[in-house]
Amino acid sequence: MKNHHKSFTRIFSASILVAAILVQTFQASTVSAAQITNRKLTLIGVGTNGGSKPNVAANHLFNFTLAGGTDTGSIKFQYCTTAAPVAGGIDCNLPAGTVTTGSTLGSETGATGFTNIDNSTNGTTIISRTSASAASGAVAYQLNNVINPNTNTTFFVRISTHNALDGTGAAIDSGTVTAATTNPIDLSGTMPESLVFCAAETIGLNGGVPDCATATDATIAFNQLFSPTDTATASSQLVASTNAGAGYAIAVHGTTLTSGSNTISPIGATAAGIRGVSQFGLNLKANTTATSTTPVGAEVAVASNGTNYRGQASDDYKVIDNFKFVSSNIIANSASNGNDLDAIDTPGGSDAQIFTVSYMVNVPGSQPAGTYTTTLTYICTPTF
Repeated sequence: MKNHHKSFTRIFSASILVAAILVQTFQASTVSAAQITNRKLTLIGVGTNGGSKPNVAANHLFNFTLAGGTDTGSIKFQYCTTAAPVAGGIDCNLPAGTVTTGSTLGSETGATGFTNIDNSTNGTTIISRTSASAASGAVAYQLNNVINPNTNTTFFVRISTHNALDGTGAAIDSGTVTAATTNPIDLSGTMPESLVFCAAETIGLNGGVPDCATATDATIAFNQLFSPTDTATASSQLVASTNAGAGYAIAVHGTTLTSGSNTISPIGATAAGIRGVSQFGLNLKANTTATSTTPVGAEVAVASNGTNYRGQASDDYKVIDNFKFVSSNIIANSASNGNDLDAIDTPGGSDAQIFTVSYMVNVPGSQPAGTYTTTLTYICTPTF
């Protein structure tokens, strides 16, 4: 009987011990910080450095939501190589190259009043209030002048709130955010000296920009037979753009209209058309019915604005219903020749513009019959 009694006693004692251990384990597991939610870390660049560039000073903006419930005196930020929670029992190893000892609190929103900062331990920054008070809801804190890890890497920051003013004691709320450093992409390209120039009967637009690929045939006929009682007209277009520092100049080269040995007189000095008089000339304006029963021409498009659009007709070729033709004359420019300029214009490059060249012919009644032709060549010269 005694032996049986002793065995029962030992078994009962062992059962009591196991129960005590289970109770202690259960109690320990229920003591934990609330999870910080809606949490993120944004790396913000300083100066010309991107925020995610390795081994540079950056501003680290933390956004998260606190559950609250206990007065908060401090918030701790620990930079680690692993994503373990604050109370997870996994060591926090500092990412290589990270420096937080020079960090400052740049801004705070939500729960504010964290006027003190302790950055004496590299990798751990603690911001604190003068006394603990309520902190809950959406908050944001920016730590400035944090030196990022010195390699391309993912790193983690463990965040915890504490009642104590020095980041010690049990965490009220806790959570982890992550970010990554990466080398920036360096792009380079070269803009060479550029000139775009073309001549045709008409030139269209592509995406609102004059496009020489749309240029049509350059063989042009006048709108009517030559007559002493009316003015014949025709038109063509030019497109020019350049990045030349002194702009461009467009000159016309060629001869007047001829048929065998017969010619039509070129207008040597700017003048209006006179019916019944031998005249051949051109201009770059939107002319009126004073030159013909059908208006001809258009203003330069886009109009010059003195900045990125500088092209305009030269003086002798920019008067409505007045024409001139002298071979080698500069008929348009982007302020490159120092004269023939409006007050707002200065020398320089220009985006593409369309010039419309209007041609005018008057003849006397004695003008010999025949087919009159000429070939005009336009030369655009940029000055870099």
